[in-house]
Amino acid sequence: MLLSIVIPVYNEKDNIKPLLSALDEALKELDHEVILVDDGSSDGTPLIIKKQALANTRLIEFTRNFGQTSAMAAGIDAAEGEFIATIDGDLQNDPADIPIMLQHLQKEGLDIVAGIRAKRQDGLYLRKIPSKIANWIIRKTTNVHLSDYGCTLKIFRASIAKNIDLYGELHRFIPILASMEGAKISEMQVRHHARRFGTSKYGIGRTFRVISDLMLMLFLLKYRQKPMHLFGTLGVLMFLLGGIIESYLLLLKILGHDIGGRPLFYIGILMLITGVQLITTGFISEMLMRTFYQSQGKKPYNIKGNFNGKKE
Repeated sequence: MLLSIVIPVYNEKDNIKPLLSALDEALKELDHEVILVDDGSSDGTPLIIKKQALANTRLIEFTRNFGQTSAMAAGIDAAEGEFIATIDGDLQNDPADIPIMLQHLQKEGLDIVAGIRAKRQDGLYLRKIPSKIANWIIRKTTNVHLSDYGCTLKIFRASIAKNIDLYGELHRFIPILASMEGAKISEMQVRHHARRFGTSKYGIGRTFRVISDLMLMLFLLKYRQKPMHLFGTLGVLMFLLGGIIESYLLLLKILGHDIGGRPLFYIGILMLITGVQLITTGFISEMLMRTFYQSQGKKPYNIKGNFNGKKE
């Protein structure tokens, strides 16, 4: 099979019929399957899917709402296509863009093509402006230069998508996770439509979740294979500063000054303890990292190819 379409849905019953019709029309020339992952809908969305399903439609039902990232991961795990496309179930992404993106990926030899929502049909203050700020911060901090991290419409080679560990709410950072595996990524403008049915599942509150997830991404990018470099460096620095402070106070004590009531005394003690804790955390992180790779048979590198040369 050439292409698998993965669609996480949550309370989108009114969008299912037009979505499946649009997909069937846009992809009729391609060998494809459509995988809808119902993320614990309470409005009867799974019943509508079963009623409207075509021969190439599959449904995965969650027992409760686990979140978009988990739904996307379940769909990717179940996909059988050589390429995998992810798309929202709210009709704001246009299925007609999928063949164009797939052609671009194959022609350029890419691993991922990400969409850029042109003329985005969302609210200015609660959606567009926070999104632009978040995109700018992510670009500057991760050095993965995409224009629109929040666009769900993306196409992957299955070999890349199935190697990405998705959990929590990391679906926004799929290109970053893929770049850590050495993926070649490009982007192109795609159409974006105003929501016709239902209500948006996103709000301004997601900004704080994006910030916390970004902190995790920065840690994974820089220190995933060497956590001791972060915790050990900070620990040694804190321990040395604490040692300098306490040595200074010890000298004052020798000279006859009272140091027991000085805040600096307690600050120095706290820095010494914190330094020891950070160094210990670094050792534990290194052991966990090694256990992770060894227990799953993973390697801390990816091989693109292996050429042995011609034998005489």
